[in-house]
Amino acid sequence: MNPFDYVNSVTFTKKDMMRGTENDELAEKDYVPFLVNRSLSYHEDCILFANEINQRSHLDHLLQYDFFINIIRPRKRFAKWAKPTKDEDLEAVMEYFGYSRVKAQSAITVLTNEQVTMIKEKLIKGGIHGRSK
Repeated sequence: MNPFDYVNSVTFTKKDMMRGTENDELAEKDYVPFLVNRSLSYHEDCILFANEINQRSHLDHLLQYDFFINIIRPRKRFAKWAKPTKDEDLEAVMEYFGYSRVKAQSAITVLTNEQVTMIKEKLIKGGIHGRSK
């Protein structure tokens, strides 16, 4: 089963997916608390409940699921997942010096705008997509 089937079950359909099937143990193993908690945390009315379960992550998956299915009011919810933005300056410093993301973030605080521009110019490889505008 898909982890988001559990989220849909908890928030909208209220159909218990952990019980009533011949594979109850398999259904409990398929439950991924991190993904369920994260997807619920994007909704204003569910964020506090997700935080409560995050604090009690040692509980069985069945208990976590039961908490959500019994406390969250049924409503159709949709939220886009936040994705990290790409920073061209950071990517250029990482490639030029061969740094990891963490090292490049600390290095970019020391570099001036002119130095970052010079690094970007040195990394231009040419070709159709490599031309500067």
